[in-house]
Amino acid sequence: MTNAGAHIHQPRSDAMDMSGTRPIDPAAGIPPTSSAATADGTPAAPFDPAGTRSLSTARWALALALFLVLSFGLAWLVAAPLWVDGGLANPLAPQLAVAMMLTPTIAVAVVVATVDRGRKPLRRLGLWPLTPAPRFIGYCAIALFGTIAFVFAALPVGALLGVYPADFVTFSGFRELIEQSLARAGITGDAAALPAPIALLVAAQFLNVLIGALINTLPALGEELGWRGWLLPHLLRFGLVPALLLSGLIWGLWHAPLILLGYNYPGAPGWLALLLMVGVCTVSGAVFGWLRLRSESVWPAAIAHGTFNAAAGLSIVFVARGHEVDTVHAGILGWSGWLVPLVLVIVLAATGQFRPSAAWAERAGRSRMFAG
Repeated sequence: MTNAGAHIHQPRSDAMDMSGTRPIDPAAGIPPTSSAATADGTPAAPFDPAGTRSLSTARWALALALFLVLSFGLAWLVAAPLWVDGGLANPLAPQLAVAMMLTPTIAVAVVVATVDRGRKPLRRLGLWPLTPAPRFIGYCAIALFGTIAFVFAALPVGALLGVYPADFVTFSGFRELIEQSLARAGITGDAAALPAPIALLVAAQFLNVLIGALINTLPALGEELGWRGWLLPHLLRFGLVPALLLSGLIWGLWHAPLILLGYNYPGAPGWLALLLMVGVCTVSGAVFGWLRLRSESVWPAAIAHGTFNAAAGLSIVFVARGHEVDTVHAGILGWSGWLVPLVLVIVLAATGQFRPSAAWAERAGRSRMFAG
C-alpha cells in the first residue's frame, strides 16, 4: 500500500458458495485450529491452504525468516536513494515507490524456489486457476466496488467525529483546489472558469478511481503475492486471528522506508506515522485476507489493494474550503477511517465469512499435502 498500500460463528448449512453451485458443508468452515471429518469418516487435518503443515517447524521458520529478510531488506535497498538524496522530494520517488511494491514478490519467488518448495506453486499462491468463473468474478467485483465504498465511507464518519472538515454539497475545497491549479498554470480571468459543473467534475473523480484501480492492480499484485498470496496462508498454522494480525503488522512495518520520510503522514513524528500505518494495514489487510481466503485467489486482494491506493485521495475532493486533510485523524489512513473496515471485519467474522470456501477446505481435508 505504497500509495495515497480479528476475526467465528456456525455457518448455515444452506449457505451458498460464491460459485452458486453447491451448499457449503458446515464442517468445511471449522477454524484452522479445529478438524473436520473427510468423506470416508476419517479425521481431516486442520485447514492449511499453503501446505505449511507438511514442512517441519525448522523449515517453516526458515521460510518465514528468509521471506522477511528479503522483503524488508530489498524494500530498504530500493528506498535507499531517497534517504541519501532529497527524501520524498527526490524526482525518482514515485518510481522507487512502485519498484518497492515488487519486493515481496521477489522474496516469495526465492522462498518458493528454495525452502518452501511444493506442488502447484501458482495454485498455492492464488494466481491460478481463475475458476470457477462466477466466484472469481464475484469476488473481484466485491474487491473493486466494496473497497471504493469503505474508503469513501470513511469521510462521513470522520465528519461526524469532527476530524474531517467536509463539504459534501458545494465541494468548496475541491473547487478551491482546481482554481489554484489553474492559477499556477497562468490561467486567469474568464479563462479560469471551471470547465464543467463542479458536481460533474466530482463524479469524474470516481471514474478516475476506477481507472486508477485497474492500473494499480499489477503493482499491487507485487505486494499481494507476498502478503496475502504467501504470508497469510503460511501463518495460518497459528490460527486465523493471529495470522491476520501478524500479516497486518508485518505489512505495515514493511512500509517504514517511506513512512519514516513523511509518506502518507506528513508532519507526524516517525514513530506515530509508522504506528498509524500498522493500524490501517491491519484492519484493511483483514478485509483483503477475507477476499483471499474466500475466493481462493490472490487477484481479488490485489484489486482491492490497487483500488484502495486509487481511492485514498478522495479525501481532498470532499474537504471544505480553507482546510487541509490531517491524515493522522481523517480519511481512510487516519484512525477515524479505520472504523469502517473494522466494523466490516467484525460483521464478516460474526457471520462466519472468514471460513474458507467449501472447495478449498475439502481439498485441505483430503490431500496428503495437508497432513499434520
